[in-house]
Amino acid sequence: MNRLALQIQEEIKRDGPISFARFMELALYAPGLGYYERQREIGRRGDFFTSVSVGPLLGELLAFQFAQWLGRDGPFDRLQIVEAGAHQGALAADILGWMRRRPDLLARLEYCLVEPSPARRAWQEQTLRDWLPGVKWVSNISEAGSEQASRIIFCNEFLDAMPVHRLAWNARKWEECRVACENGVFVWQQAAPPPELAESLPEIGPELAAVLPSGFILEHSPSAVAWWKKAAAALAHGKLLTLDYGLTDQERLRPERSGGTLRTYARHLMGGGLLDNPGECDITAHVNFSAIEATGRTVGLATEGLMEQGKFLTQILAQTEVEPGGFEAWTPSRTRQFQTLTHPDHLGRAFRVLIQSHQLRT
Repeated sequence: MNRLALQIQEEIKRDGPISFARFMELALYAPGLGYYERQREIGRRGDFFTSVSVGPLLGELLAFQFAQWLGRDGPFDRLQIVEAGAHQGALAADILGWMRRRPDLLARLEYCLVEPSPARRAWQEQTLRDWLPGVKWVSNISEAGSEQASRIIFCNEFLDAMPVHRLAWNARKWEECRVACENGVFVWQQAAPPPELAESLPEIGPELAAVLPSGFILEHSPSAVAWWKKAAAALAHGKLLTLDYGLTDQERLRPERSGGTLRTYARHLMGGGLLDNPGECDITAHVNFSAIEATGRTVGLATEGLMEQGKFLTQILAQTEVEPGGFEAWTPSRTRQFQTLTHPDHLGRAFRVLIQSHQLRT
C-alpha cells in the first residue's frame, strides 16, 4: 500500500467510510501525492492522450475563434482569456503563440490561469515564461474578476476530473457507494445518501424506474456544477465554454448504460478497480452536460450550442478559410492533427463543446 493509500486508510479509520468524491479528490489532488500533483508526461509516452497532446492545432483554432469573439467587442478596453485546468500550460502557450498574428488584440489581452496547486502553477510558469508578465494566476475562478471586460472563460478536459459521488439504483431508490477499508483493502459500502446529496439527484419517473436495472450506476458531481456557477458569476460579458467528454441526462440514464462512466487510465490502458492504487492512475467520469447547461441558464447565461468537437472545430476551420492570413499553410502534419481532433473514430465524436454567453447590458 502506497503512502497516499495509507493516508486515505487513516482518514477512514478516524472518520468512517468516505464518499467516492472524497476518495477521488485525494487520489487526484492530495498535495505531493495525488495523481495530478506529480509532473507526468501526457501523450504517447504518458498515461493518456488528450486533444492538446495531438499538437498545437487545437490551441491555434481556439485562438482564432477567441479572437473573432473578442474582436467583435470593440468598446471594451480590457480583454481577458481565463483558462482553468491548464495542467502544464501547453494549450495556453499554443493560444498565445497564435495571438501574435493579432497584435491589436494581444496588446489589450490578459491571459489568466485558474490554478490552486502550487506545483502545477510552477509547471505552468516554466512553460509560459516567455509570456510573462502578460499572464497572471489566481487560485479560484471567483478571483478572475467580474468588472466590465470582454472575457472568455474556458476549460479543456477539466470537469471530467472533478470529484464525483458514485450511486447505485436499488429497490427504486438511490444508494451512495462509499469507500470503506477491510483488512487493509478498500471496499465498497452502500448507504443512504446524505440529505444534501439526495436533494440534488435526478428524479426518476415511474416509467424509467420500471426499467432501470437494480445496481445501475450513476455518477454525480456537485463540484462541477458549483464550479460552473462560479465561472458564470465571473462572466459580466463574454463566453463560457468547456471541451470535454460527457453525456446528457437522457443519455446517461439509459438502462443499457448500467456500469456508469468512471474509468481509470495508466499507460493508455483502462485500469481495473477504481479503488486500486490511488494516486498512481488517472480517474475520470463523463461530464453531465444537462446539469452544467441548466446551471448556466439559472444564473442568466444563454446557451449558444452543445455540439461534438468535430463540428465545432470544422466550423472554425471554415471561418479561417475566408480570412486571409489567418492560418499557416496546411502541411501533412497539421492535416493529420485536424483529422485526429475531428474524426468520429478519434476525438471528434467523443468530445463535446458547450458554449454559453452573457451580454452586458448598458
